[in-house]
Amino acid sequence: MPESSPPIPSSLPRPHRALGLALLLVLFLLASLLVYHRSERDGIDHMRQEASHQLDILAAAIDSEVTRHAAIPAAIQLSPDVLALLRAPEDKQDSLQGPANRFLQQMNDNLGGPAIFVLDTQGRVVASSDWIFSDNLLGANLAYMPFFSDAATGVPARHYAVDHVRHEPGYYFALPIRDERQDWRVIGVAVVKSGIRELERRWLGQEAPALIVDSNGIVLLASPPEWRYATLQQKGREELEQLSRQQFAGQSLGTVSLDIALAGADEGAVVRLPRHLRGAVNQAAGGRSYLALARNLPGTAWRIVVFSDLRPVAEQAATHAALAAAALGCLLLGALYAKQRRRLARGREEARAMLERANQELEHKVGERTADLSEAVDRLQREVVERQRAEQTLRAAQDELVQAGKMAVLGQMATGITHELSQPLGAIRTLAANAVEFMHRGDLATAEKNLGIVGQLAEQAGGIITPLKTFARKSPAVSGAVDVAQAVDSALFLFDQRLRKQNVTVERQFGPETWIAWCDRNRLQQVLVNLIGNAIDAMADEPLRRLSFSAERASSGQVALAVSDSGVGFSEKALEHLFEPFFTTKQPGEGLGLGLAISRDILRDFGGELLAGPAPGGGARFVVLLPPLPDSSTAACTKGSP
Repeated sequence: MPESSPPIPSSLPRPHRALGLALLLVLFLLASLLVYHRSERDGIDHMRQEASHQLDILAAAIDSEVTRHAAIPAAIQLSPDVLALLRAPEDKQDSLQGPANRFLQQMNDNLGGPAIFVLDTQGRVVASSDWIFSDNLLGANLAYMPFFSDAATGVPARHYAVDHVRHEPGYYFALPIRDERQDWRVIGVAVVKSGIRELERRWLGQEAPALIVDSNGIVLLASPPEWRYATLQQKGREELEQLSRQQFAGQSLGTVSLDIALAGADEGAVVRLPRHLRGAVNQAAGGRSYLALARNLPGTAWRIVVFSDLRPVAEQAATHAALAAAALGCLLLGALYAKQRRRLARGREEARAMLERANQELEHKVGERTADLSEAVDRLQREVVERQRAEQTLRAAQDELVQAGKMAVLGQMATGITHELSQPLGAIRTLAANAVEFMHRGDLATAEKNLGIVGQLAEQAGGIITPLKTFARKSPAVSGAVDVAQAVDSALFLFDQRLRKQNVTVERQFGPETWIAWCDRNRLQQVLVNLIGNAIDAMADEPLRRLSFSAERASSGQVALAVSDSGVGFSEKALEHLFEPFFTTKQPGEGLGLGLAISRDILRDFGGELLAGPAPGGGARFVVLLPPLPDSSTAACTKGSP
């Protein structure tokens, strides 16, 4: 019989079994540690992305809230009332302070709440928008504040500070006021204080700890609020007292030191809050690890820091490690069973790998989508800048077209003006020569009479020239109270020769000071000149030429000025395209088709409108809608209805 083979042992010897168990345990630990660290790293990266996105949103909101009043100081230095106040000696400033205060108050009311004030070169508040309140800033000396010292040297400044009168924090924008009469020397400082109450309300709503820190390491806003005016690191008492006097109106600073190092926080750094902060955050979070992410706010010296709790990341990583250990155990146990069991275990492993790949692909897609959104935001911002630049260019072109239209009207009137002036000038020359002769004869009474007539004729010539100078002047649009009847008379004066030459009957159904509108007088006159000129052209071939003006109160509360003529009127097709640029019903070479489009844009700039339609009895009728006076009680000053 053949020799039988030795029996195969059913199990490993005890020493080998212990070594195998030890190796198995080491394998479990290594796998758990690797999965833990990988999950922790992925969790921190994901948390960093979410915190970065949150920071971008917060930074944009803070920048919009804080800097929305940054351009106001530049407008203050253009006020004649403010310049007159700063130029006057100190003993004469009381009489000039009222107009400057009212100007600042009106600007403050229109802009929705910032505190606006003007300082002289000594740092004393000489004009303020809050002058009507008992706790106003008038007379307060703010020379100790950093923004004044910077602006007084000619450098625009921005600073966070707390005023010592109301003890309200705010962000200050300061701009030097220069006087062109004194070789552009700095004669004062224009300051706007932007309130941060809305920013505080939004900030206190943060769930995770968050800070806004200035360049000195002082916490300006914090969630939790107990950290406000704390310091990131320990600072000397003298330095804190100096900062408290200059910026915080004596507020206590540095009573709490966070002892947090933010090195590398721009990219995200893991920090640990000290134990002495326990109780300031929910559930005794002092001593816990956080992911700190920081951003520098554009246009300010502030830095925003958000702390994200890493405990969920650690819990998730521990869960993943436990799952990995359990999966490895299942795989090892499955290897001891039959081939079918091993195949099932291998299928589960492949499914897990597929899930990981799907997660990675999802994260990659999220990253790509975030990049696309950022690119889209940048593109939209560039388009906004381009649109704003195009709008400025369009407004400049419109102003030039308006001025060109004025010059064209004056050119058409040149012959008539020459005729109007030649008669009084000839009479002045004759009377002046006669006066000289009478003085030689000693007839002073007759010479005096002739010179008096010369003065009357000169005044008559000035009455012709003055409206022309006013009409031709190129000036920025400034709304004010305008008598509609006077504006109509001024426009009709420019067409006096053409109206008389073409036998046009003018009817004005309201008198002076009957209707008062809130607009720019010069721009309204330009619109009326365009409408009257078009009406005269439209009535050129008509046997009956009548131009009428009427006014009434529109349902919207606006002043409705109607200009009607007895011309040929408009067809329905022409009426549809009437306000389109370069559309005209005149013969080629007689017009560009821009007058009505520009006139409507001029009226819309100060809240008005231009409407067109047929006139009762034939002809064209244009309705000019003008804003009433801002004060409803003042608007009621109309002396009657048409």
